[in-house]
Amino acid sequence: MAKAAKTTNPETLAEEEAKAPKVPRVTKQQIMIDMLSRPEGATIEELVEATGWLSHTCRGAMSGALKKKLGLAITSEKEDQRGRVYRVEQKTVRNPDSVAKS
Repeated sequence: MAKAAKTTNPETLAEEEAKAPKVPRVTKQQIMIDMLSRPEGATIEELVEATGWLSHTCRGAMSGALKKKLGLAITSEKEDQRGRVYRVEQKTVRNPDSVAKS
């Protein structure tokens, strides 16, 4: 014999959700942006370690999502100690909320 499904009161669910603190969602894309925005930038190896992605996925995310979709200017330069280091130029970071809506 099957048990009856537990019914929940929508009012109690709303109260429980209101009590629970909202934790900001941290995506791998946001992790990349944060790392690239640091003054020291980030290498592919550092991005791979932080995101758990393969190196070609990190490079593709920089090219596609960050550069093309978000319009971020990503620079790269070769450093003696770390190898190729990528950075986001701070002056070009766009805030989608600041764009005037027509």
